[in-house]
Amino acid sequence: MYLDKSLKILLIFLLGFLSANIINFYFISELEIPYSSNKLSLNQITMSSDFINPNQIKIFPDKIIIYVNNASLGYYAPTKSMLPILDSKTNGIRIKPNSEKEINVGDIITFKQGNYLIIHRVIEKSLDENGIYFITKGDNNDLPDKKIRFKDIEYITIGVLW
Repeated sequence: MYLDKSLKILLIFLLGFLSANIINFYFISELEIPYSSNKLSLNQITMSSDFINPNQIKIFPDKIIIYVNNASLGYYAPTKSMLPILDSKTNGIRIKPNSEKEINVGDIITFKQGNYLIIHRVIEKSLDENGIYFITKGDNNDLPDKKIRFKDIEYITIGVLW
């Protein structure tokens, strides 16, 4: 009698446990959960295009020269959206792109959004009824940005110095 009651309680417990896990797997696991990670790990990042060839780099005992036309230095705000690649202590080498053809998935671009300049990685390049667009995302962000058009893109980061 006692064993039957214990067995029934164990079966009810197991049934409840399995039911809760099945419900969680099929329904709840698809929801966005705060602090869940859609962030990109280093092995998931599509790296930038190869903008600087080894023959453009000259190393001397007292300096390094990188030959890039129309390059400028980029400095970054401490937003943490591009960690671990970019932070406020990083110096970026950037160029102004001439066309959409120069920008590829994996490239880090600077684009205008209102009065701000945003630096994120291109995760998609596609075409819609208005032409070519780019989707970007901070490497350390959970969600991608909205569509970006070439007219809003200021720079491509072609090198990073720490």
